Amino acid sequence: MVVTEHHDVKIAVIGGSGLYNLEGLELVEEVNPETPWGFPSDKIIISKLPSGTKIAFLPRHGRGHYLTPTEVPVRANIAALKHLGVEAILAFSAVGSLREEIPPCDFVLPDQLIDRTRGLREATYFGNGVVAHAGFADPFHAGIAELVYAHKDILDFGAKLHNKKTAVCMEGPAFSTRAESHMYRSWGADIINMSALPESKLAREAEIAYQMVCMSTDYDCWRVEEEAVTVETVMQNMVNNGANAKKLLMAVLPALDKAVRENTLKPDLKGSMKFSGMTAKEKRNPETVKKLDYILPGYY
Repeated sequence: MVVTEHHDVKIAVIGGSGLYNLEGLELVEEVNPETPWGFPSDKIIISKLPSGTKIAFLPRHGRGHYLTPTEVPVRANIAALKHLGVEAILAFSAVGSLREEIPPCDFVLPDQLIDRTRGLREATYFGNGVVAHAGFADPFHAGIAELVYAHKDILDFGAKLHNKKTAVCMEGPAFSTRAESHMYRSWGADIINMSALPESKLAREAEIAYQMVCMSTDYDCWRVEEEAVTVETVMQNMVNNGANAKKLLMAVLPALDKAVRENTLKPDLKGSMKFSGMTAKEKRNPETVKKLDYILPGYY
């Protein structure tokens, strides 16, 4: 049975490696909605800021980190958040650095993205009788990035916040070879992760403003004077990153909430998919139209 209940939750946080919960907030409820694309990675925690604003939190890999990047049910995750009323997502992710100037424990706000996934992930809500094309020239949300970057001086442990960088999303779960790492650097990429796609693409199809906040854990393996990346190194750096992520979130969320509720967050993606459909009305698959109504009611 598909859940149809709506909640007044405008902002969601997707936690990646090292960010599995939001502490210190008043718990409102836990929900686990069944969407037309299945259940999300885990229960969605709805909490309140001191101002009373509701925030949804979803751990991307599930509590206990039991889902590989390829196994994450991204369509269900984004659909569930959209159905709760979410209009903006701050998504956190551990990344490897491809640049000397981005050491471990620095944070990065990417504005561009290179896709190196292998077609194993369900990457669109469309197909099966309804064709539509989302604009994706700028895969992240400049307005959210600007709000976050305004708090660049809040990070502890000597960490810096970088913006306007290019991310590579690879399949994983193994890390890069040295040859791949050097190739990504030659392409102009600055960081590498395994989660930006199709998450950012599906958020765009669902008309949700989406910005990833990337937390550097290592230098990948391009830096020959460093040991190749190991899980132990990554885990140690994630402790500091998790603390900084929570501090940054608590600073940014009130401003983001104000922007969303006053409709000043730009670009405004609402309505951007309404006229993106290519399929003639008589040719549309009714089952697909019914599923799309869950995230884009009345569009198709």
